[in-house]
Amino acid sequence: MAGAAATLPISAQARGEPAYAPAATVEPVWVRALLIGIALAFLTLFLFIPLLAVFSEALRKGWDAYLAAIVEPDAISAIKLTLLTAAIAVPLNLVFGVAAAWTIAKFEFRGKNVLLTLIDLPFSVSPVISGLIYVLLFGAQGWFGEWLRDHDIKILFAVPGIVLATIFVTFPFVARELIPLMQSQGTEEEEAALVLGASGWRTFWHVTLPNIKWGLLYGVILCNARAMGEFGAVSVVSGHIRGETNTMPLQVEILYNEYNFAAAFAVASLLALLALVTLALKTFVEWRAADSNLQPLHEGQ
Repeated sequence: MAGAAATLPISAQARGEPAYAPAATVEPVWVRALLIGIALAFLTLFLFIPLLAVFSEALRKGWDAYLAAIVEPDAISAIKLTLLTAAIAVPLNLVFGVAAAWTIAKFEFRGKNVLLTLIDLPFSVSPVISGLIYVLLFGAQGWFGEWLRDHDIKILFAVPGIVLATIFVTFPFVARELIPLMQSQGTEEEEAALVLGASGWRTFWHVTLPNIKWGLLYGVILCNARAMGEFGAVSVVSGHIRGETNTMPLQVEILYNEYNFAAAFAVASLLALLALVTLALKTFVEWRAADSNLQPLHEGQ
């Protein structure tokens, strides 16, 4: 009997039937309905209702008031500065992320764990603290403040400080997306290309980059979303100069504090639209990445 019992799972597998059903698939219907209901209620309460509130408040006074708030000079300046900051920070973080991921995933060296810890530093440090670090470095009483003043170089309360603060809080995104991906892929393909005579750059462009393109794009999307929505670090280094150093999140704060709610929600609705576009792009990238992973399996069949 023991021998017969031991062969039952094997015979079941031979017939293509599972030996046992996972516990998660045999939950009662009411349990699954309850879990789905809780998830939907949570999303409705903390995602859908706030989004609806933002757009309804932005359009409460009509389209004319909404458009007037968007094209107001300070709002236009905030939009331009936000886009400029993201346009500078994201490419720099892309280069850093690829270099850091390549170094960590493809090579073994002393201090590797220290580098990983430093990459994660912005995740564990408050953005306000990172902004204060730049004040300590480049402020009037900071380490380099006197030298910057003597050479008439402005970093704090100017675009360079905003860009530096944004880069600091966003540089882990690309690297952290690529490191596990490149580690899982290993180094066999790159080594084969080098053995066949390919140069380092040729190996990167024709072997490594095609393998990481969707993960890279995913990291860039997340990095860009954080860059455009950053508040804490930018608030510390910007100086809140209207029409000059206010990004969109700072402009929303100023308008709200002035009780100009319609204009504040109008600018906030632009940030919400950017978030929705980011979410759509993220979903598309995930779908394409999953499709590209399944395609070799179908070709093998």
